Amino acid sequence: MERVSQKMSGLQLNLGPVKEPLGFIKVLQWIFSIFAFATCGGYSGHTSIKVSCWDVKNETLEAAFGYPFRLNTVLFKDLDSKLCNNTWIQTHLVGDFSSSAQFFVTFAVFVFLYCMAALVLYVGYLHLYRGAGKLPMIDFVITMLVALLWLISTSAWAKALTDIKVSTGPGMVSDIGFCLLAQNSCLFGEVSSMGSLNVSVVFGFLNLILWAGNAWFVYKETNLHNPPEAPAPGSVPAHAGM
Repeated sequence: MERVSQKMSGLQLNLGPVKEPLGFIKVLQWIFSIFAFATCGGYSGHTSIKVSCWDVKNETLEAAFGYPFRLNTVLFKDLDSKLCNNTWIQTHLVGDFSSSAQFFVTFAVFVFLYCMAALVLYVGYLHLYRGAGKLPMIDFVITMLVALLWLISTSAWAKALTDIKVSTGPGMVSDIGFCLLAQNSCLFGEVSSMGSLNVSVVFGFLNLILWAGNAWFVYKETNLHNPPEAPAPGSVPAHAGM
């Protein structure tokens, strides 16, 4: 009995589950979660306007922004106070999108960690995973919850990204007080490409598809799909003879 107990509690390395849908999809989920939080959390860029008045023409003023996208704390570079009759004042970008961005990135990091733990369980302790009825059920519940949270977090981040593009695009000129004065004029300059942020949204929805699809393979491991066999009528339990 002691030898059996040691075997059941010990590590049994087996790469076979990685070749099965259960493990292979988990590897994809692990990789895709990395792309999701890296493409969003690692972003930095800038936007600019060109201002003109009676003593300056097309002076470029830039504002640098990035994750977590608290744009209302980002200032444009100051214009020399001697220019434009000192009508330029400190000007911020508009909007705070940190809650959606941080929720998306933090959730993706937690998914990354969970996938690593699940892969260790599948590869090293599959005998415990399939031998205990509770572990597959816990895995199934977590899988369904993660799929739902991918939908919520990605949708929120996609909406925030749309608003970020508006707040840093040509429309921001109308929110700058300096540009509304009759003697001044402003033109939108340029804004950094947000391709990596678009990619983060794509990976968010790909993660949703992976987790929702994987729910079926996790469900097949639970007692809901494979209920334990009932003992045959008249059979004697194994411990009865001891």
